[in-house]
Amino acid sequence: MNSPKRLARIAGVLYLLVGIFGGFAQGYVEPKVYVAGNAAATARNVVANAGLVRAGVVAELFDSTIFVFLAMTLYVLLNHVHKSMARAMLVLVTLSAGISCLNVVFEFEGLRAATDSAYAAALGSAGSNALVMLLLDTQHHGVLIAQIFFGLWLAPLGYLVYRSGLFPKALGIVLVVGTVCYLIDVLALFLVPDLGQKIAAFIVIPSAIAEVSTVLYLLVIGVRTVKGERTIPVAA
Repeated sequence: MNSPKRLARIAGVLYLLVGIFGGFAQGYVEPKVYVAGNAAATARNVVANAGLVRAGVVAELFDSTIFVFLAMTLYVLLNHVHKSMARAMLVLVTLSAGISCLNVVFEFEGLRAATDSAYAAALGSAGSNALVMLLLDTQHHGVLIAQIFFGLWLAPLGYLVYRSGLFPKALGIVLVVGTVCYLIDVLALFLVPDLGQKIAAFIVIPSAIAEVSTVLYLLVIGVRTVKGERTIPVAA
């Protein structure tokens, strides 16, 4: 038997780790090396920061793995509210993690193409740089594909949070809003790239607020204290 508060704190720690590893890989490493539309600069950055790129690859793999365990923990905590929604949450996270793990292969292969002299010998310097650019472009846009699912998972999570009585209802609402903002960001970047790049930094602010608020609530409060605290069967 597990205490809901203990499960919530475990979920909070896992969610925090997802944010740390994902923030490092996507928020620090990628901007450090990837220069959209400039193959030579991107290849130079990869070579100059080879160790950092390797760390980013590992961080992305850790991020995806922990993300799945986070969803499993939240499933145990919240599946009593609505089993189908809890399963949907778990499936969406699994899809996101699978895409992210596959996607990071392109980043690693881009590193190999940039640092292995055999590619430059076979393709020439320009050809090798173009190959690195293609691989990192694929990785960059693959992150956006994964964002569809790590955006969508917030919708069933928000529903479960709203209906559970274990969290403030407002938290469930902002999580659903976060889903909408993530999806708008992806659609804008694919359909109207110029507009998407202009609004990207702003449209995901509600999503960030929703996720940070959830992490803080799980870590600091856990769940609302209820009279005669429930226990949740692990078998669930």
